[in-house]
Amino acid sequence: MTAIAGATSLTQLQPSPRMPVLFIGHGSPLNVIEPNEFRPRWEVLGREFGSGAQARWPRPQLILCISAHWLTRGWWLTGMEKPPTIHDFGGFPQALFDQQYPAPGAPRVAQALAGELRQPASQQPLGVDQAEWGYDHGSWSVLKPMFPQADIPVLQLSMDYSRPPAEHYALGQQLRGLRERGVLIVGSGNMVHNLRTMRRGASNDQAYDWALEFDHLMGEHIAQGRLNALTDFLQLGELARLAHPTHDHFLPLLYAAGAADSGESVRFFNASFQGASISMRSVIWG
Repeated sequence: MTAIAGATSLTQLQPSPRMPVLFIGHGSPLNVIEPNEFRPRWEVLGREFGSGAQARWPRPQLILCISAHWLTRGWWLTGMEKPPTIHDFGGFPQALFDQQYPAPGAPRVAQALAGELRQPASQQPLGVDQAEWGYDHGSWSVLKPMFPQADIPVLQLSMDYSRPPAEHYALGQQLRGLRERGVLIVGSGNMVHNLRTMRRGASNDQAYDWALEFDHLMGEHIAQGRLNALTDFLQLGELARLAHPTHDHFLPLLYAAGAADSGESVRFFNASFQGASISMRSVIWG
């Protein structure tokens, strides 16, 4: 068990230089095993943490990941010592099901963090899941290329899909202080995500006009520091419904944006599409 996994309180997360916040467009699970233009950038990003020549930030003490693929009633944190790797998909080659990401959990930190955070509206503490979940592909498919040694403890935070976007952003704001305690916050979803309209043979520079428009609007909000404006995306009506027939893949962006500051530096990468209707645009704040 790592020191962080065995920590009894959040005070055992050591003060650190402020960590960045990431939103990663994860796209198809096949990105983790098949040649593509996206995974190499995740690998490069991982090398920006630590003490190597490419390092910009310290090695994280803990990773807190908010994935599009863990939807719950209320909000929960994974609380296992050894969270399982979840293959929450079907119809893919066996090589994808063989993938494992055996990063340790941090059950005591999860308990402490769950008690510190408050569910928006109800102000109840978060729940701690000790049996049901683990690392779904929204988490491990991007963390494995970034941190292949799987030796940094990881917590996943679920999302209550029944709650309005502003509450997801508000919970993200509560995470902001963790950035100064060595915690890397990673939202994993997609800025545009419509599987119903995917064109399998489309090149990565092809996208529907509505997909480009929505992606551009959200990118402009981020670039201009209008982070709370992201919570109004449903007001775009038909454009929002085309970009997100269900908006589970947009919600992780709200947590990352909530944990960021409107005035801090921002970088985009992987700003192209898969299948004409999956935006892979990813964001680094800090």
